Amino acid sequence: MKKALFIFSLFTVVLSVSCKKPAGEGGNSSIKGNIWVEEWDATFTVHLSANDRVGMGEDVYIIYGDDVSYGDKIECSYDGTFEFKYLRKGTYTIYVYSKDSGPSGTKAIVKTVDITGKKQTVDAGQFVIKD
Repeated sequence: MKKALFIFSLFTVVLSVSCKKPAGEGGNSSIKGNIWVEEWDATFTVHLSANDRVGMGEDVYIIYGDDVSYGDKIECSYDGTFEFKYLRKGTYTIYVYSKDSGPSGTKAIVKTVDITGKKQTVDAGQFVIKD
């Protein structure tokens, strides 16, 4: 009986240590934010501020922990807001694409966000992109 109890206890300890879940889906926390779009001329030298707007329909990407590519992508709501739900504790990278005057014509706007507790909503703030 003592041997069985010892084995069960050892199994429980090993299971609890090995089940530490990395950053990703499956939790009860979330990351939210919003997108603001600035309108620029074709050379990105003149800001056409009268045409600035919320980022309705813009894609937002999330990378879980140390992953090398994005784990999920969502589209902003009508008011430019987004929210990634059901996340666990960990570090996340949130990014959006902006038009740019560089050779590729686009660049990533990137923020790192940490979720440190359960049932936490972290505000990634505003991402300002150019169009």
